[in-house]
Amino acid sequence: MIRIARFMEAQVMGQTLLSNHRMARIIALGDRKNPAVLTPCMIVGNEDALRIPEQMAPFIHEQDNSELPGSLRIHSRLPLAIPFEGNGPDWSIRLPHVLPPSMQDADYKQGSNDGPMLVVTWQKLCHDPKLVDPDLKPQIVVLLDARQLAEHPGRLASALLILRSRFSSSLIWCPAISGPDNLALLTWMGVDVHDMARTIQCEANELLLTSSGPRHPETSLSEEVSRDAHVRIWREELANVKQAIREGRLRELVEQRVLSSPRMVEHLRYHDAMACEEKTHSTLSVVVPTGQALRAHSASSLNDPEVLDWVNFMRRDYLPPESRKEVLVLLPCSQRKPYRDSRSHRRFREAMGNTSAHEVMVTSPLGLVPRDVEMIWPAAHYDVPTTGEWTEDEKVRINDVLSSLIERCNYRLIVNHSGLEFDFLSGIEVINTRASDSATSKEALERLRDAMSQACEKYDIGRQSNSQRLLEEFKSVARRQMRNDSWMNGLEVVGKPPQWKLAKSGVQMAQWLPERGSLSLTKAALPLLFENNSLPAIELISGIEWKGDVFSSNLLRFDSDIKKGGDLLVLQDGELRGMARASIASWAWPDSPGRLARGHHRL
Repeated sequence: MIRIARFMEAQVMGQTLLSNHRMARIIALGDRKNPAVLTPCMIVGNEDALRIPEQMAPFIHEQDNSELPGSLRIHSRLPLAIPFEGNGPDWSIRLPHVLPPSMQDADYKQGSNDGPMLVVTWQKLCHDPKLVDPDLKPQIVVLLDARQLAEHPGRLASALLILRSRFSSSLIWCPAISGPDNLALLTWMGVDVHDMARTIQCEANELLLTSSGPRHPETSLSEEVSRDAHVRIWREELANVKQAIREGRLRELVEQRVLSSPRMVEHLRYHDAMACEEKTHSTLSVVVPTGQALRAHSASSLNDPEVLDWVNFMRRDYLPPESRKEVLVLLPCSQRKPYRDSRSHRRFREAMGNTSAHEVMVTSPLGLVPRDVEMIWPAAHYDVPTTGEWTEDEKVRINDVLSSLIERCNYRLIVNHSGLEFDFLSGIEVINTRASDSATSKEALERLRDAMSQACEKYDIGRQSNSQRLLEEFKSVARRQMRNDSWMNGLEVVGKPPQWKLAKSGVQMAQWLPERGSLSLTKAALPLLFENNSLPAIELISGIEWKGDVFSSNLLRFDSDIKKGGDLLVLQDGELRGMARASIASWAWPDSPGRLARGHHRL
C-alpha cells in the first residue's frame, strides 16, 4: 500500500489540472510526464475489464458481502502510483452500515474510516467530526448511499457540494447512479468516477441507456442491446463531456442532457441554488479566457450560478458612479457584446450625447447591465437567443433587479427606451421614448434626443470629459472584480484607446486590457492594493524562495473569496512579495491538483 502523503504528491498534487469548469475538472492521473488516464473516467467490475479499455475505466471494484460488515476493494488497472512500475494503487475498506437518509438525526457510530479510501454516507456527513480534520486527505471518496440520496430532494446536491469543497484533491465516486444520460450533470456537480450499474440494469430489461436516457433499441436500424453497444455510448459521452470542459461549455451540455428527466432538472436546480449561496459563491470566475462565452440558450440559464451571482451583485452591491445618480436611461441590449460596439448603441449614444446620465441595459438572463460594467465577465460574454419576446420569468427578474437599483439610487428621472413597461414605477418621473416604435427608428431616437435634452437642462447632467467617464468606469470594474476601488484615489487616465493606462504622478499603475475585460496591474500598484485591502491575499510558507507559481507545497494560508482568474496579493512573513493570478476558485484550495495560482509579479 502506498502511503497517503506520497501517493497524493504523485497522483494528484504532482499532476496538472488540465482543465476545469466550475466544479468539473479534467485531471491527469499517473506520471505527470506521461499521464495514464484522464478524468472523468469509469470504474467497472472484473467481468467488464476485458471489454472496456483502461483509458476509459482505469479502476476495478470488488464488493464482498459474505461477511458482515461487507468489504469494498478498488484497484487500478494502470500504474498510477509512485514509482509507476506496476499497477496501483490498491484500496480496501470495511463498509459501514447504511442508515436511510430519513434517519439523519441518528448518530450511528461507524468506526474509523480515515485511510486512503474514505466511504461516507449522509448520516456520516451529518455527525462525524473527523470529516473536518485538515489532516484527512483521502485519495478517493465513495458516497455509499448516493442512490438513496438521489431520491430525496436536494440531498445529493448538498452532499456533493460538501464533499467536492472539502476534499478538492480527492476523486469522488457515487455508486449506482451514473449513466451516459447524467454523466455531464454528475461531472458538473463534482463526480470524477462513474460505474455501469444502471447500464447493467437496462441491459437486463432489454433497454439501451443513451445520452438521452433509457430507450428501446431501434430494430429498423439494426440496433441491439449489448455490452459493446453500451461501451460505445459511454465512450462517446465521455468524449463529449471532456471536450465541453476544455472549451468552457459544459453548462450548455448539462442543460441539454437534463431535459430527459425531471429528476435531473431537480438536481441541477438544487445544485445551482446551493452553489450560489454566500458561503460558496467563490466557485465562480471573475475573469475568463478570451473566447469563452456564457451560453444562455435555455430557461435553465436563469439559474446558472454565474448568472445568479451577477443578479445578486446588481440587487445588493452595485452602485453607479457618483456623477450618474440623477437620471437613469433604460436601453435594450444588443446581440453584439460589449453593447457599445453595436450599431444600435452607437445610434443611442449619438442621440443622447456624452452626458452623465446612467445608462443601463435591460437584458436576459442577467436582468440589468450598467454601461460602466458592460466590458467585463459575464456581461461582455453572454450569448442569448434574441426573439424580441420576454417570458414571464425574465420580466420578473428584470423588475426585481430594477426596483432594487432604483430603491438604492433614488434617481430623479427615468428615461425608458427599453420597450418594456414597468408598472411599479410610481413617485418618480418617467419618460417613455419608445412608444410602439422600434428602438432605432427615427421617431424613437428623436424622442430620446428630446428627453435627454430636457433632462440635461432640468437636472444639470452636463457633458463629461472622456477621461472622467473612463476613470469612473474603471472604478466600477474594480468594485466588481476587486474588493474596492480605494486604491484608485488620485489616479488619472492616460494613453490611447483601447488599452488605456491608469497612472499616479506619472507612474503607470494599471492598463486596461479589453480582450480580458480587466485591468492589468503593475508592480507599482501592489503597495496601494495592499494598503487598501483591495485584493484577496495568500501567504507563502516562511523560509522558502518564491520562484515559480503557487502550489499547495509552498502555501501557508489563503483568503476565502478567491475567484478563478482573479488577482491575488502574495505575502510571506506578513510582508508583500508580489502578485499571482488564481488558476481555480477557492473552493479547491489548498489541495487542488497542480497549480493554484500563476505567479505574475515579484517585488
